Amino acid sequence: MNEKVKSGSRNVAIVGPYLSGKTTLLESLLFVTGAISRKGNVKDGNTVGDSANEARDRRMSVEVSAANTEYENTRFTFIDCPGSIEFAQETYNALMGVDAAIVVCEPIKDRVLTLAPLFKFLDDWEIPHIVFVNKMDRVNIHVLETLHALKAVSSRPLVLHQFPIMQGEQLTGFIDMVSEQAYQYHAGSPADSIPFPEHLKAEEHIARAEMLEALANFDDHLLEEILEDIEPSQEEIIKDLKLELGADLVVPVFFGVAEQDFGVRPLLEALLREAPEPETTMERRLEKISDTPLAQVLKTFYTPQGGKVSLVRVWQGTLTDGIVLNGVRTGGLYRLMGQQQQQVNQAVAGEIVAISRLEGMRTGDTLSTDSQMMELPKAKQLEPVFALAITPEKRNDEVKLSSAITKLLEEDPALTWEQHGDTHEVILWGQGEIHLQVALDRLRRKYNLPMSTHLPQVPYKETIRKPVNSVHGRYKHQSGGHGQFGDVYLDIQPLPRGEGFNFNEKIVGGVVPRQYIPGVEMGVREFLTHGPLGFPMVDVAVTLTNGSYHSVDSSEQAFKQAARLAMQTGVTQAQPTLLEPILKVDVNSPSEFTSKVLQLLTGRRGQILGYEGRHDWPGWDNVAAYLPQAEMQNFIVELRSLTLGVGSFHWEQDHLQEVPEKLAERILTTNGGNGNSK
Repeated sequence: MNEKVKSGSRNVAIVGPYLSGKTTLLESLLFVTGAISRKGNVKDGNTVGDSANEARDRRMSVEVSAANTEYENTRFTFIDCPGSIEFAQETYNALMGVDAAIVVCEPIKDRVLTLAPLFKFLDDWEIPHIVFVNKMDRVNIHVLETLHALKAVSSRPLVLHQFPIMQGEQLTGFIDMVSEQAYQYHAGSPADSIPFPEHLKAEEHIARAEMLEALANFDDHLLEEILEDIEPSQEEIIKDLKLELGADLVVPVFFGVAEQDFGVRPLLEALLREAPEPETTMERRLEKISDTPLAQVLKTFYTPQGGKVSLVRVWQGTLTDGIVLNGVRTGGLYRLMGQQQQQVNQAVAGEIVAISRLEGMRTGDTLSTDSQMMELPKAKQLEPVFALAITPEKRNDEVKLSSAITKLLEEDPALTWEQHGDTHEVILWGQGEIHLQVALDRLRRKYNLPMSTHLPQVPYKETIRKPVNSVHGRYKHQSGGHGQFGDVYLDIQPLPRGEGFNFNEKIVGGVVPRQYIPGVEMGVREFLTHGPLGFPMVDVAVTLTNGSYHSVDSSEQAFKQAARLAMQTGVTQAQPTLLEPILKVDVNSPSEFTSKVLQLLTGRRGQILGYEGRHDWPGWDNVAAYLPQAEMQNFIVELRSLTLGVGSFHWEQDHLQEVPEKLAERILTTNGGNGNSK
């Protein structure tokens, strides 16, 4: 193989879709470098990457996992990232601290589209990345079709670093496109060099020419050599690959079978020779570099034994045991191997380590000994798209819930929660049903807080259709001593949608003394919190026009009760009607799925406002629509099902709208008129 360029460390994320084999690739990387003596597998739940209980239960990664190894005097920190779109926030947060990424995919063209959001994130942040086409032992693989599909979803040119040697449908070796040396794979041992397969010469020559042309787009000297039919040296090609990969200008492509360790050693060699060193990444990310300690939190864990542990990238300076960062004295420093920790005395610029007891610091936070230090950019927090209302199974556990959820949100910033003002439910928001189920599992396992769940209630409102005037309400109560007396006349009128509530008075001659008028307004407001249909009332104007009082028995409380009685009588005469919240949604998906998205929206009572191409995503559309909130429950599940998992949406509350009569009848029948919508 080619001469290696050695450096101190590399930080590499392993990313890709669910089931592409990322955790298996990590296991193979650790095995061939001697970090582990025996490989685990996902089915048995004994891999380094999926060491969390929630991951083993589901046989899938649900959070990032770090592992360290050494190869050719270089320390590698690999971060295995979840593949499910529901855990994309974990991946994006981790990618902010690496030098390069390995994008793992299967040789199935129909699944390549699932990489589009990941490629977009990598290119937006100019994170160097390599593609590793895994599972090349699959039946009915189509390499050329897969490559064509990959080129369609990548804004950077893909260059073949290897040309696969196939025997039938089995990957048996590869041709290194730099040296044009052929190699044959052997189970359990490194590949052997073999004579160049003559039957592949023409295809390999074309592929190599395409690789050199792609590199020459960024190197005038290489372009001159190509134009003059001068064979560039291997050193020059490697130099170009290193420079252009480091600048995220090209994406080298490798092939392999991670389960059999095929292609893993060449991948390691490329990371060693061509992936950017930490110093290169620092120069790209930092405005200026100094010796002042500077780090960033990539992930937060809460462990049963050690408490809070933060995975951090050291950007500059040196971290030591007990260092004070952001005014907080830290605990120990560790290198991670899944859930295992190895204590170290210090961590220098370019390393990724774990720090214990970093209290008050959250994922994405910048850490420094200097309070004036620049804030490092962090990945944007994904908007919540799925919700469950949660209640502790044991009533006594309610007091523990707030503290546990706070820790849960520190571990997983993609979660949010609220206590809804109208329904009074505690609502947990996330990226999908599996995402929330994992969070609930953690509440049960880590904090002994088993939860009952249901879909959140829709916060319906009600209003009135017609005005009623001079509605009389009289409250008179005699119980010995001073009695209670209040007497009012109210005009009740509907307001335009979105106006809320107005209260006025037109009292003449002091028929209702000034000190009692606030009681009238209070009575009206209390009534509006629970209208005749069982929901809060909005868009109503109430005017106090007349009344009477008793010099001894009247009080503010009596006028409050009189106002409630008047409202109870008047609102039922004013044709109360049910309102539902309408959301403005913007749905993003590849253009080929736009017609399905339109059908999905209209099938859920959506009102299409229009659609157009996304200016920053070629080949994608944005569909704008109004959609009733009641139709949003499980919307993300169906949208992802229609779009190979890549569809997404942004939503915001827009307005209230009358519920269609037949639907309103069904809602009121189901809810029994008490506002408990489930």
